[in-house]
Amino acid sequence: MTDDVLDRLARDPDAVALARRGPDGWSDVSIGAFHADVVAVAKGLLAAGVRPGDRVALLSRTRYEWTLVDYAIWWAGAVTVPIYETSSAEQISWILSDSGAVAAVVESPHHRERVDSVRDATAALQHVWCLDDGGLDTVRAQASQVDDAQLEQARSTLTPDSLATLIYTSGTTGRPKGCRLTHGNFRAELGGALERLPELFGREGASTLLFLPLAHVFARIIQVGAIRSGARLGHTADVKDLVADLGEYQPTFVLAVPRVFEKVFNSASTKAYADGKGRIFDRAVATAIAYSKAQDATTRRGAPKRVGPVLAARHALFDRLVYGKLRAALGGHAEWAISGGAPLGDRLAHFYRGIGVTVLEGYGLTETTAALCVNTPTAQRVGTVGRPFPDTEVRIADDGELLFRGPQVFHGYWENDEATAAALDADGWFATGDLGDVDDDGYVRVTGRKKEIIVTAGGKNVAPAVLEDRVRAHPVVSQCLVVGDGKPFIAALVTIDREAWDGPLDSPELEAAVQSAVDDANSLVSQAESIRKFVILEEDWTEENGYLTPSFKVKRTAVLRDLHDTVEALFSR
Repeated sequence: MTDDVLDRLARDPDAVALARRGPDGWSDVSIGAFHADVVAVAKGLLAAGVRPGDRVALLSRTRYEWTLVDYAIWWAGAVTVPIYETSSAEQISWILSDSGAVAAVVESPHHRERVDSVRDATAALQHVWCLDDGGLDTVRAQASQVDDAQLEQARSTLTPDSLATLIYTSGTTGRPKGCRLTHGNFRAELGGALERLPELFGREGASTLLFLPLAHVFARIIQVGAIRSGARLGHTADVKDLVADLGEYQPTFVLAVPRVFEKVFNSASTKAYADGKGRIFDRAVATAIAYSKAQDATTRRGAPKRVGPVLAARHALFDRLVYGKLRAALGGHAEWAISGGAPLGDRLAHFYRGIGVTVLEGYGLTETTAALCVNTPTAQRVGTVGRPFPDTEVRIADDGELLFRGPQVFHGYWENDEATAAALDADGWFATGDLGDVDDDGYVRVTGRKKEIIVTAGGKNVAPAVLEDRVRAHPVVSQCLVVGDGKPFIAALVTIDREAWDGPLDSPELEAAVQSAVDDANSLVSQAESIRKFVILEEDWTEENGYLTPSFKVKRTAVLRDLHDTVEALFSR
């Protein structure tokens, strides 16, 4: 992966590679300046005793130094072990000890305290450097002890088969497992992504602002894609001020999980109703969705239909009144967005495309170095996750599970042969754990999690994702978990977005709003699969209280464990 920096350096050392935000706003960082900084930190790591193949932990929010340290670790021939900055001391202890990390770079004194509290269980750990306490200056100060030849010797140990990173699964269930991803995995993934998405990475002036955790493979692949392609890369970790940050930075494309797109939509809807413009907003939404669907319509002979003049005029009106403000929430210059981590849903996909920000939904896992397939600007089918990348194969197992094989698929779990054997067969096919299908044109559709299929007492198999996604799309709803395994009918646990609803939780108006969300979701399924009862919970599910992963997935096992009595009460007479 370090070759990407050298390739760009040889072409134009003054070309802008990144941007850093300071007190006076954003300032550009050239590829030459970035390279010099990476080399200084890499030399310091070698001087401190880090050797090729050693694991170095990186625990920080999304910021410029994350990317800097990641490339410096690679330059020293070592392996990056990302840790989510919200991780508990117990999680940090497990990852440090399981990976055998010899050093750690952490963001704040608070993070260092967490690491120090588990030092007794991490025998291999020799150094902890804190970014906010000048830790990188300490590392750079040792750089003079290592010359260019020694550094190049360490870097030249890398091959496509060299381990690049150990990414520990965030774990909706069980203890995290370390996914072994090589430099070859990353290069294969980048080759497919850049070939399929030239409109995003290759356009003149391309730029993106990362705000998802770089400990997640989704953001990480965008980081290395920007470094290779020349797209200007910025970082922000303050999601509360995300709209303002996007407005300042003005990226040409963004990446996010569906919850971010839901929040932008729900915030706009809530504001419109508060201003007495709810009916206008609803008409604008319906027009955007109809406009997007019209772009997919074809004649009986298969030719594309034209958007009708009435719909086109209505769309143009709402573009002036409504859509421009929504695009401004994503920075005002973003034509494209990438969504992953969970299903986006047809309604939101059509809505965003209808307002002029096409959300390209893809699919992949940590074990597959991010995407296996993706919708593209020239080949998009809403409701699917696109077609597989080049050299990537897909097939459906007898039980409906999606299986993939390709050069971006990982090499197994770190020191866990049993888990590796369960996920990878002898021919290299990876069992995703997701259910899905492939249409005649090769587009992949994900229909649910294999382990999350609910079987009612009547024997009906229910995939909860389709119901949960639609209920969660309502402005007042934060999270939804469908339950009913072994029960006579399907029910749901619902939490409320307190930014959208500041009234009492036992309000009849709130119950009616949630009921309308449930009714909307039920329209997608048969009566036997529909939600018959729901309960509104007092506390939302967050990463802090242990019910969401850092990528906003609900930890189903934790919720069902802690709310067992609440679930049982839904089925009591």
